[in-house]
Amino acid sequence: MSPVSGVGRTNLKAEVTVGRVDIGAHAAPSKGSASRLLLALLGLVGVLVFLGLGIWQLERRVWKLDLIARVDQRIHAPVVDAPGPATWADINAAGYEYRHVRLTGSFFGGANTLVQAVTELGGGYWVLTPMRDDRGFTVLVNRGFVPRERKAEFQQESGGPRSPTAIDGLLRISEPGGGFLRSNDPAADRWYSRDVAAIAKARGLTDVAPYFIDAGASSADS
Repeated sequence: MSPVSGVGRTNLKAEVTVGRVDIGAHAAPSKGSASRLLLALLGLVGVLVFLGLGIWQLERRVWKLDLIARVDQRIHAPVVDAPGPATWADINAAGYEYRHVRLTGSFFGGANTLVQAVTELGGGYWVLTPMRDDRGFTVLVNRGFVPRERKAEFQQESGGPRSPTAIDGLLRISEPGGGFLRSNDPAADRWYSRDVAAIAKARGLTDVAPYFIDAGASSADS
């Protein structure tokens, strides 16, 4: 009788052991399965990021092409008078920037503002000079780029109004604040952007248009 009882106990232990092994196998996934799941999730994230970048680049390309087309259309359009005070409140980049405009009046000598710039010609300055329009308001005119070695020449221009002249150029929107890394410092007369309001305040100008004009090549030295 004892051997039979022993076999029964052995079978029972074996069944319990097998059951435990089966339960353990189902409850704990292998490390290989977890790794594959992680790789799949990382791959999905990568695909989503790639799609997001692709959509962003496409939207940026559409925006850039639209901007190029708009600028090209405006700079080749017939020249019109620079906007007067009645329309200043409505001026924005979408509706007005790069319009081909005309201004007739007199420059203020000795009131230049030199704004730091980097162009294909190297480092230097944009020369902004206020011009009093015949209609009674003032516009800052970007007369062009000068290299660093000519800075003193434009800082020391003789003062007072000059002879009446007419210029044409492209209407540009003010650039408030400063450059990407540096802020304008009016007290030290250091300028990193063409901030119309700040320049007008620093120079004591009144009735100043909220935009400036990039003078055409034929007008820059008037």
